[in-house]
Amino acid sequence: MHENSIALNRKTLFHETLAIIPARGGSKGIPRKNVRALNGKPLVAHTIEQALATPAISRVVVSTDDAEIGAVAQQYGAEVVWRPAEISGDTASSESALLHVLDHLAQTEGYEPELVVFLQCTSPLRRENDIGQAVQRLLEEQADSLLSLTRFAHFLWHVPAGRLTSLNFDHTHRPRSQELAPLYMENGSIYVLKPWVLHQFGNRLGGKIAYYEMDPLSAVDIDTLADFALCEAIMVSAWGITDND
Repeated sequence: MHENSIALNRKTLFHETLAIIPARGGSKGIPRKNVRALNGKPLVAHTIEQALATPAISRVVVSTDDAEIGAVAQQYGAEVVWRPAEISGDTASSESALLHVLDHLAQTEGYEPELVVFLQCTSPLRRENDIGQAVQRLLEEQADSLLSLTRFAHFLWHVPAGRLTSLNFDHTHRPRSQELAPLYMENGSIYVLKPWVLHQFGNRLGGKIAYYEMDPLSAVDIDTLADFALCEAIMVSAWGITDND
């Protein structure tokens, strides 16, 4: 174990932190997306392994309505909480799955974590210590919730009332890209929150909100076959991650 991981574990050991990975079976864009192979492993397996390798996380649960996803989750070391059909459709929110897991564990085990780490398996590009550092950031900031962001340094335009207008710069005095005011994009990879935020707001974010900045390459959200190919290329060519890692 790396020294920084040991230090992180010591700082967060007293927090009971539950990682929840929602993974429905009914993907429309790419059938069976969450168990489709990415760099030699089912998509959901990458996020499970990242969570299990994070010392700050106490338990890893996959919320699913699908038997195959459940079997894969258990094969890779996660627990499974079976999601009822009424919160498994296309319009069901991720928050409904998170709340269901918390309510289920509270009712069946009396288990109530101090922190929840919500991980979307369609955003699998996380560095080794990203999840743990995000948890630590929330604790250091004394925040109630946190989201992961990537820096966005591009020239933006919009079309209010049909008129093309520069949004984050003055096109008549065009700056260099490095001079743009920093903007950030929500990459959907990591959310950390106190359970009361979910119960009070019905939302993954609330109270004092902090952020954790990630590698811009982590912004890939898998929704198409092209996204699978791009994600695998980043894993192998840019980050040197092979299916043997």
